[in-house]
Amino acid sequence: MRHWGMGPLTREGRDTLWLLLALAWSLAPHLSRLPLWCSVGTVLALLWRAGLAWRDAPLPPRWVLFISLAGAVGLTLSTHQSLFGRDAGITLVTVLAALKTLELRARRDAFVITCLGFFLAFTQFLYSQSIVMALLMLLTAWALLSSLVLSQRPLGRPSIGSALKASGIRLLWGLPLMLALYVFFPRLGPLWSLPSDAGSKTGLSDRLKLGHVSELALDDSIAMRVRFDGVVPRPNQMYFRGPVLTWFDGQTWSARTLPFRAQLSMEAGPAIQAQGPGLSYQVTLEPTRLRSLPLLDGTLVARPTPPATQPDMRRWGLDWETGRPVGERIQVSAQAWLDARDTTVEGLTRQTPYLHLPAGFNPRTLAWARTQRALPSLAQADARTVSLALLQHIRTEKFAYTLAPEDDAPGPDGLPERHLIDRFWLDRRTGFCEHFATAYVVVMRAMGVPARVVTGFQGAELNTVDGQYVVRNSDAHAWAEFWQEGEGWVRVDPTAAVAPDRIERSGGPRLGQGGLAGVLGEGQARWWRTWQAYIDAGNHRWNVWVLQYAREQQLGLLQNWGVDAHNWADLLRICAMIFAAVSLSGLAWLWWQRPRPTRGPWDHTMWQLHRSLVSLGLTAPEGCPAPAPALAWARRLRETSSANTLPKELSHFLQVQLSELDALRYADPGEQTMPPLREAQRLVKQIRQHIQPHRRIHVGRGSRLAVPRNAEVRDAA
Repeated sequence: MRHWGMGPLTREGRDTLWLLLALAWSLAPHLSRLPLWCSVGTVLALLWRAGLAWRDAPLPPRWVLFISLAGAVGLTLSTHQSLFGRDAGITLVTVLAALKTLELRARRDAFVITCLGFFLAFTQFLYSQSIVMALLMLLTAWALLSSLVLSQRPLGRPSIGSALKASGIRLLWGLPLMLALYVFFPRLGPLWSLPSDAGSKTGLSDRLKLGHVSELALDDSIAMRVRFDGVVPRPNQMYFRGPVLTWFDGQTWSARTLPFRAQLSMEAGPAIQAQGPGLSYQVTLEPTRLRSLPLLDGTLVARPTPPATQPDMRRWGLDWETGRPVGERIQVSAQAWLDARDTTVEGLTRQTPYLHLPAGFNPRTLAWARTQRALPSLAQADARTVSLALLQHIRTEKFAYTLAPEDDAPGPDGLPERHLIDRFWLDRRTGFCEHFATAYVVVMRAMGVPARVVTGFQGAELNTVDGQYVVRNSDAHAWAEFWQEGEGWVRVDPTAAVAPDRIERSGGPRLGQGGLAGVLGEGQARWWRTWQAYIDAGNHRWNVWVLQYAREQQLGLLQNWGVDAHNWADLLRICAMIFAAVSLSGLAWLWWQRPRPTRGPWDHTMWQLHRSLVSLGLTAPEGCPAPAPALAWARRLRETSSANTLPKELSHFLQVQLSELDALRYADPGEQTMPPLREAQRLVKQIRQHIQPHRRIHVGRGSRLAVPRNAEVRDAA
């Protein structure tokens, strides 16, 4: 590889470029979230360092780095108003990593940059925990590990492919231990427990201003997933009840606590008689940051899906709440009766909140409502008759449903519109579901009928891959309820009077769906929706099996496997046993892989000689590794012949044979009539035959020479 006539790229330059590429990969998802000055500065710093590595040019002076660091700290403080916290911390770490590359001189600097890259890869999960992000960060970890491998191979020019192979093998080796720790290591919350300012949330709110719900129609992110056990409700029955909005200040609806509600116990909501067919379902809710749970309208029984025990859930009427805002994904198992009615206010006289209208707002609509109420057909009519009359008015007066209601358009005087209900009900007559619901409630209250606004979701899309119904933020909806004496609160959806398709649809493209599916043909769009269904199903499995693997799921899984674990101490003992088993396995593997001396045919022959001579009671020659050479044994016999207890004839025979054996060991094979090894084996065999009658026999702590039968005993002195 050459670059513009400047010679081949050096090993240091190539390794530096690879490390910069791995660092850029770990930084890339952060760039869109970082301040503009930080993103641009980081990219320029990495490109500058890459150019220096490519040209093998000297690094910038230290004063440039100090000035850049001081400026970055000042800009961080100016942007985030702090040097602490998630966003400010990630901005500073990004700047430090980029500046550190400009002083990358030694292996120590490469280690620091690699550690910063690992940290930045980890911080990605503070923003996204999807399976796609997990795979991207796994690739980042692989690239960073390969850079470490290259830094540990200073000699030669090892290829990047060999470093990737070595680091990949190490990752695979660590996979079993990682899985074991994931399953057994004790935890106090979900796997990825995020700060309160992190994570996604659905678009529902406990406050409603005209235009808010219509903005959600363009948000195709998932709000929750529902699985029905058996009976599936019709599309026009899929109302998922969220915050109930009671108070209206002329511009905004809010879910304020009712005066009488605070005086009643919330431990178990008032009993409601179950009516109509019941059904069971399980819902997986994304974080909402609200206390209100958007469950199927008519839900009377709900609890966290076992083995989970949190959050604490309470019901008041048909509304479900938690003790604290839902900041993480939860699963709920519930039972609903679609015809159940909320009668919690029946018998109470304090219905003023449901009749309240702010003074000085929407005077024309209020006057129109009083005029209609004075008509003979409605003067003495009950709430249901009044409601039917309003719905008929909506159908016949050319009201239209639109996703672009233009609520921000100025009024006739050029100022922001003050009387939004007047503008919708009497002038424009076009709007989204929130316009129809809020205007309906205002008119009903003006006609003396208690009414309230209910927000939530309506409809769902069937995922044919896993059989679950997906509810998106684009399904956000607003409807109304009025009080009918003797029945309780009755649901009415004014939007259905002008846009029945909005209520009746089920599956298929979402209303107002854009993006790639909106510009493709029918066949290609169907392929895209199928692919999206597989992605959604995979993300759901990832969320349930990985991200929601909390303490309850952990203990339940271990009990299913027959492991008796009841608390964190039991889990720590299991982890300790796993570590001990892994450590012992590692020691056994190291022992098995220990270097072993290779023995050739000569070694085998010399070991036979060595053991035979030792059996005579002789000590091995000093300073020689076993087996000692034949000449060293011969020298040993000559030096100790006066004190040796061996017969003289045997000692002389051994010295002669050992000298001849040594000559064979180092002789030239071409000068021999037969192979030296075969001749040596013959000599060793003769030596062992002569030694056999005289070998020492160990008796207790002493030993004596074995005297052959019918043999003359010679004095060995």
